[in-house]
Amino acid sequence: MDLPHHGYRATKPRARAAPATGDPVLFEDTSSAAPGPSSQGYYASGYNMEGPPNDTQGGPGMNNLFTDPMASAAMMYGSSLANRGQEIVNKEIGRFMSVNKLKYFFAVDTRYVLKKLMILMFPYTHQDWDVRYHRDTPLTPRQDVNAPDLYIPTMAFITYILLAGMALGIQKRFSPEVLGLCASTALVWVIIEVLIMLLSLYLLTVHSDLSTFDLIAYSGYKYVGIIFTMVCGLLFGSDGYFVALAWSSFAIMFFIVRSLKMKILTSVSSDSMGMGSSAKPQIRIYITVATAVFQPIIIYWLTSHLVR
Repeated sequence: MDLPHHGYRATKPRARAAPATGDPVLFEDTSSAAPGPSSQGYYASGYNMEGPPNDTQGGPGMNNLFTDPMASAAMMYGSSLANRGQEIVNKEIGRFMSVNKLKYFFAVDTRYVLKKLMILMFPYTHQDWDVRYHRDTPLTPRQDVNAPDLYIPTMAFITYILLAGMALGIQKRFSPEVLGLCASTALVWVIIEVLIMLLSLYLLTVHSDLSTFDLIAYSGYKYVGIIFTMVCGLLFGSDGYFVALAWSSFAIMFFIVRSLKMKILTSVSSDSMGMGSSAKPQIRIYITVATAVFQPIIIYWLTSHLVR
């Protein structure tokens, strides 16, 4: 007597019969051999679900210096900020003075720029520091390597902003506010230095042929040393930073003393008449030395927080 089976009854799996070769196949049967995701190549090419490789997650170094997305974004933002600032400065300058007066300080060429950079980094090898004149008019920087210019200080200032953004991006400290603070601080120090020089020359009644643009140029040359110091610090660490800082400091001090000496001290003979003329050369020397000593302080102030 067969008892009723309650529940499921095990059945033998039946193989699906293949369609006859003679009959047309309306739909292809793919239920019995469904390939997995890996066989269809869903993850074989395209997005990597396992994350980036380990060799790109290391600390800052030579590989991360230019491949870090944060540093790239910081450099792009710094470039746009510098270009926008340059447009604003040019617009404001055009309101108060003729642009033709600035053409003298931007009359440079590649040969002048290369020679000037060599003098800024290796001033000890330069012998002739005299500024040449033609009919009481100083020659343009293109014609005289000793003439001050504004092209190198402007480009060096913009490069400093870009390097500051890259350094902040590498250290994961980049933000538009921080980069704007670095740019404004650097600009304010140039303005303060130029104002102190103008006020000192006026109060001490020191007559010289130094114009405001000359002082801006000599104040902006320090950014060449700042760039050199920051690059060495980013590539070689703290040891390279301090070595580059020492070299840049002595180089810019020597350059400022020799350059301002030809501008300030050579006009002593024109002030030799009158009372107190014997004290004038000492005052001029003090101003020249004080300006030179001030340069390394600013270089350290603007680079120490960016190189760690």
